[in-house]
Amino acid sequence: MTKTTDNLKAAFAGESQANRRYLAFAKKADEDGYPQVARLFRAAAAGETVHALAHLRVLGEVKSTAENLQAAIGGENYEHTTMYPDFIKEAETESNKQAVQTFDRAMDVEIIHEKLYQEALDSIGKKQEEFDYYVCPVCGYLHARSAPERCPVCHTPGARFEKVS
Repeated sequence: MTKTTDNLKAAFAGESQANRRYLAFAKKADEDGYPQVARLFRAAAAGETVHALAHLRVLGEVKSTAENLQAAIGGENYEHTTMYPDFIKEAETESNKQAVQTFDRAMDVEIIHEKLYQEALDSIGKKQEEFDYYVCPVCGYLHARSAPERCPVCHTPGARFEKVS
């Protein structure tokens, strides 16, 4: 691996994190009554996405849909079998209950993500059924076709789920 490849990966990670951070900042600015500041944060987040996608494209990491699904399955599997269990153990050792909760919820949801990606991979080459997904705003749980009555992971009411088309 070259230094430029390492730099592209670091730039992708940094730009991706900036995007998410700025979206969180925008939400807080809206809550605090600063809609123009929120717009600025959302616009900057969009710019960071442009940068991140450019770096990812140069790295050659966007491939066929089947290959992308395989990569997503592998990533989700790693997160729920290795990464989050290790993070939970460490957080428990440090008695950080909030971190344990957020890691535990994410781990449970990553199992669902992996399953959904596998179903999508299994459907490649077949007639694709189209439907919306609903995302729990608290833990990130995904549900296909309609929101559940309550989130099975964190028990948030389904009425709070966000539709993704």
